Amino acid sequence: MFEYAPAPESRDIVDIRPSYGLFINGEWVDSLGDARDKTINPASEEVLAEFAHANEADVDRAVAAARKAYDSVWGRLPGRERAKYLFRIARVVQERARELAVLESLDNGKPIRESRDVDLPLVAAHFFYYAGWADKLEHAGLGPAPRPLGVAAQVIPWNFPLLMLAWKIAPALACGNTVVLKPAETTPLTALAFAEICRQADLPPGVVNIVTGAGDTGQALVNHPDVDKVAFTGSTEVGRLIARSVAGSRKRVTLELGGKAANIVFEDAALDQAVEGVVNGIFFNQGHVCCAGSRLLVQESIEAELLAALKRRLSTLRMGDPLDKNTDIGAINSAAQLAKIRELSEAGEREGAERWSPSCPIPEKGFWFPPTLFTGVAQSHRIAREEIFGPVLSVLTFRTPAEAVEKANNTPYGLSAGVWTEKGSRILWMADRLRAGVVWANTFNRFDPASPFGGYKESGYGREGGRHGLEAYLDVRPM
Repeated sequence: MFEYAPAPESRDIVDIRPSYGLFINGEWVDSLGDARDKTINPASEEVLAEFAHANEADVDRAVAAARKAYDSVWGRLPGRERAKYLFRIARVVQERARELAVLESLDNGKPIRESRDVDLPLVAAHFFYYAGWADKLEHAGLGPAPRPLGVAAQVIPWNFPLLMLAWKIAPALACGNTVVLKPAETTPLTALAFAEICRQADLPPGVVNIVTGAGDTGQALVNHPDVDKVAFTGSTEVGRLIARSVAGSRKRVTLELGGKAANIVFEDAALDQAVEGVVNGIFFNQGHVCCAGSRLLVQESIEAELLAALKRRLSTLRMGDPLDKNTDIGAINSAAQLAKIRELSEAGEREGAERWSPSCPIPEKGFWFPPTLFTGVAQSHRIAREEIFGPVLSVLTFRTPAEAVEKANNTPYGLSAGVWTEKGSRILWMADRLRAGVVWANTFNRFDPASPFGGYKESGYGREGGRHGLEAYLDVRPM
């Protein structure tokens, strides 16, 4: 096996302030409260910056700024003019892509190769894509005169901080809404950098407002009476709370929640291609992916062959410094998430599954968990039912396509699935029966701004991305 010399990306290209305020009405302002939080580098536990913990009064100010901008400027602006701002934001993101990628890897723990080659190109692509829609909304098939909703409250998770921001802000602005966004408390830095991008693009004050904080800040934002739309990506537990809190109100809601996706490999699949897809499906971004293929369903006749190939491939993965361009597996985002991954993995062993991980050195500082797979997994095991949100794969077997469908659908979630086979007819047969919002064929974790994304059951409701993603931010009822 080749030995790789370290190839670290320079962190000198990012300028992280010691302390951040809130971005309200186009300006940096201090919080009206005294509470502060810290964000750390999960690979080293180094404190990166301190940021404001917004309270209800701060959220009031942000929503008021968004409402004023909607009523006086943004809601009245023609689509072709809104598009110019979105195009400008997309170009600035491209110009600052290297800096933003480093900042994302520092704050989140993901490998620089992923933030540089996946996250940032997709961020720019989403702004470019929705810029193109801004003056064509009446042609989206959603009615002859679609109108913006007003003020959108958006709460995003820590696994893809800047990409989730783009998924939410780009369609909202294209449709004529204004935004108050709360990033995750463990990964606020790229959202705060995006505030500067809004200023660099001369976005009118109040169109995008960013308030930082923890769950209480998000709760104040979601429950605010002057919010017209709520968009949330995160855990199913929090999604339930949000659904209850807005029930009976006039607020429109989009929820993109958890998943326990099945990656289904048939005996006629191209084995090496399938192994790469399985690895990408669960170990990309340390498994911190809502649609991660955390359950491998392999046809019984090829189980031994596929597992041997999969173990060989896992033995080549490199875990370590997220800023090293050779790194495949970065750091777990937080101590709390690491504890959850450990607890569920230990439960898998207690329940009788067999655990295997490749031999790899684990750094002394930071939050780390090696790529892990479990064999001998039963459908009743916690590791087969609960979302681990980490680099842990559960392996189950099946004999027939019908059995594969039954096992894949035996979950409270319904976000995604993958099918590996050379038969196109089987792919279509499976896709028609799998209760998942996204079904990938002979690939996994492929995203495109033109393609809708979302789930069924406890994976939430509504769609983000594509033409379908416009509907969540438009009032299409007859006037």
